[in-house]
Amino acid sequence: MKKIVGIFSCIMLVLMLATALVAADDSTSSTTSSISSSSSASSTSSVTSTSGVSVVTVTNITTDPEVFFPYEKGSITATLTNSGDTAVGLSGENLLSEKICIIDKNTWKTMDYIGAGSTMTYTFPVTVDASDGTYYGLFTVSTKDGGSIHYPFKVKVDSREIKTIIEDKPDYFSESNAGCVNVTVINLRDGAIKNILITPEGSGFTTSPAQKYVSLLAAQGSVTIPFEITPSMATNVTFNVSYQNGDTTLASDVVLPITLDLDKTAALPVVNNVALVSKGTYYDLTGDITNAGITDAKGLVVSLGSPATGTGTYPEYAIGSIASDDSGSFELTFTSTDLTSVPLIIHWKDSDGNDYHIIKNLNLNSVSGSGAASTSSTTSGSSGISGGPSGTGGPGGDMGGPGGSTTSLFSSKGNGISSFYPVIAGGIILVAGLVLWKKRKWLSAKLKKQ
Repeated sequence: MKKIVGIFSCIMLVLMLATALVAADDSTSSTTSSISSSSSASSTSSVTSTSGVSVVTVTNITTDPEVFFPYEKGSITATLTNSGDTAVGLSGENLLSEKICIIDKNTWKTMDYIGAGSTMTYTFPVTVDASDGTYYGLFTVSTKDGGSIHYPFKVKVDSREIKTIIEDKPDYFSESNAGCVNVTVINLRDGAIKNILITPEGSGFTTSPAQKYVSLLAAQGSVTIPFEITPSMATNVTFNVSYQNGDTTLASDVVLPITLDLDKTAALPVVNNVALVSKGTYYDLTGDITNAGITDAKGLVVSLGSPATGTGTYPEYAIGSIASDDSGSFELTFTSTDLTSVPLIIHWKDSDGNDYHIIKNLNLNSVSGSGAASTSSTTSGSSGISGGPSGTGGPGGDMGGPGGSTTSLFSSKGNGISSFYPVIAGGIILVAGLVLWKKRKWLSAKLKKQ
């Protein structure tokens, strides 16, 4: 009986050991399968990738200039951005259009790479072979993985040039005096222009400023530049306006005719009451100046020109400011051997500081001590400013130089009017005697009655 129980126990132990071994084998197989499955899933995730076409996009296309002139050269620039996390290879970039011609198609021959999160630009030098209008094209580039990127764009062509006009110009200019004009440049085009340079050209004048620069003028915009023009004669001022559309330089001109005439608002000096006195070795000239103009004459100074030479106390005389319809007196001392035409020079300024001067030629041979000299006016520096009405001097002959003899009745020395006093006195006595002779009977009767 004991033998039977021992045999049964051995059999049960063997069965239990076999069962344990089978369970252990099943557990190992299940763990291996799980690890293999996980490894396979991980491998599949790591090799997943996206194509270049899906991560590289065209973000902008610009043209320079903004608007082309017909058949003008310029450039077109395409900007690309890589939004992916790996570099993408690009090649075969091109512009497709019938009217837009790439100047050099052999510029790009190698594969270019655009890095992750970065941008790349392609600039094409082009010529637009078209007249006015809007034209469309297509930018294209291929990726290394075989995809292509396409992006449409448009180009505008406009043949209109800028327009230059002159505004706020005076009707007439005065010689040697500044007149202000405004030069307006108008951009009629649909695109901006740049590097605008306005230069007055010609002869017989000066300008301030000598030229003017404007960096940029927007589409449909305008700019006004003031110029001061000081002419020395009647002439033409040509305003040359050069500018750039892209890299192309163009130019436009406008002409301003300069006509010299009376400045209607200027001061107008009129000379009156000129008197000349000989002082032996020199002359003393006095007179009045009246401002018959509209504006004030400021800082007015009087002097004499050749053949007269200033000397003594008053070689020149500063009257100062003379308001409109007001007057001032002057006194000049000088020497001269010729009194038939002595230039009286009058200088003054206006309220803006512009210089004026006028020359009045005096015939001092006909001057009395209290009369006026006959004058003729010559203007210089203020074209059109005329002198006052010519006065009429007293009678007289030729005057000699200072210290010499004179035949004028109104000279203060030599054979002047004083030399005729005896003759005049004799004439008076003779006339009185004749009157008394004719009235002798009447006088005698009067005396007897007394």
